[in-house]
Amino acid sequence: MPGIMALAFFAAALPNAVVLEPVANMYSKPSLDADVVSQAIYGANVAPIEQERGWAHVRTGDDCTGWMPLASLRPGPGYAAGGRVAEVRSMFAHIYREPNVTAHAPLLTVPFETRLEVVSEPKERAGWASVRLTDGRTGWLQLGDAAFDPPPLTAAETMEFSKRFLGLPYTWGGTSAFGYDCSGFMQMLERRRGVHMPRDAQPQADWDGLKAVERKGLAPGDLLYFGASPKRITHTGMYLGGGKFISSTTYQTPMIRIDDLDDPHWARLLVAIRRVK
Repeated sequence: MPGIMALAFFAAALPNAVVLEPVANMYSKPSLDADVVSQAIYGANVAPIEQERGWAHVRTGDDCTGWMPLASLRPGPGYAAGGRVAEVRSMFAHIYREPNVTAHAPLLTVPFETRLEVVSEPKERAGWASVRLTDGRTGWLQLGDAAFDPPPLTAAETMEFSKRFLGLPYTWGGTSAFGYDCSGFMQMLERRRGVHMPRDAQPQADWDGLKAVERKGLAPGDLLYFGASPKRITHTGMYLGGGKFISSTTYQTPMIRIDDLDDPHWARLLVAIRRVK
């Protein structure tokens, strides 16, 4: 019955659906055998475009489109779109069935940036918040893992913040602390500054919210774009100064790492430098 109801809801073309999984892949076609184009994290609100054979074609808030299994989504009202919302600031956060880390295994583990609806913050449970989950259940979040209305970071703070993610695995299509791809990582870092860039590297380099910078004017915090030409960009990273940059890469070791911009591998591929306007 729930599956039939979900199909009926999507068939009715509701304007919103909510992601139920900690990290849900978005595919180029309605098939698990298709390539991953992006991801959406727990509680994200997506806009259904069409539905086909147990799949929904959806659009995320950054205007990225892809196919997701209906089982990954709850159609209906938006989640964490208002009211008291806790945003996960740790790399990951466990959600428990009760305010106790030893009594039971976590109900689920959600990644950095997950937004959760807060039900209450009882004084007798100091350091905990009761949160409403996307499926209607109630869970408990340790407040040390979260923040309320975190302020935007400065460029300098963003560069230092980026180092928290060193060693995370490179994941094609990745947009979460479970694994980022290069453009997903840069998009997230700029989002922490309050800058909302396009999802992929080429559209980022072409975006009018960034301005072109000459190599001689390169400064810490600038975004670097690599590829065969300025119109064939395949990689991006952030310049940290001192000839070093950070990125999520498959070069040598597939992870978020700091590299030397003068390494011949990178020097020959650098084709564009951009700075937030």
